[in-house]
Amino acid sequence: MKVLTFYTREFSYTPAVKSLDSAPEVSEGNTIHDAVLALIQVEEDDEDKDLKSREKKLANHLKWVTRKNKSKNIILHSFAHLGESKASQEFSKQILDAAEVRLQNGGYTTHQTPYGYFLDLKIDAPGFSLARVWQSL
Repeated sequence: MKVLTFYTREFSYTPAVKSLDSAPEVSEGNTIHDAVLALIQVEEDDEDKDLKSREKKLANHLKWVTRKNKSKNIILHSFAHLGESKASQEFSKQILDAAEVRLQNGGYTTHQTPYGYFLDLKIDAPGFSLARVWQSL
């Protein structure tokens, strides 16, 4: 799994193009303030490991990044462009959903961008140490 995080003062998205036929219809966007945006690529070899261990590793990393940026808000965004290997769409969505539950149970406010859509994005991300973190989990 590859994860690229950005601390954002403001993050906005609007659904642009539906890329997955099975995705539910979404037309509304959202704006989130003071949050860590996590671009997440679940890889093929992640499917060989236990789902629970993968989502726990992801959630723990996101908790660390969010604490370092003094926030309690996390945005989960599937982003299959951080490497060459990709897990199935079903497994990737399961990881995001399970990590979201774990984070919420830990007292974090979470947002998940619409899965199966290309989105128009606006990102206001300041430049300071730990505002951007890349990790291979």
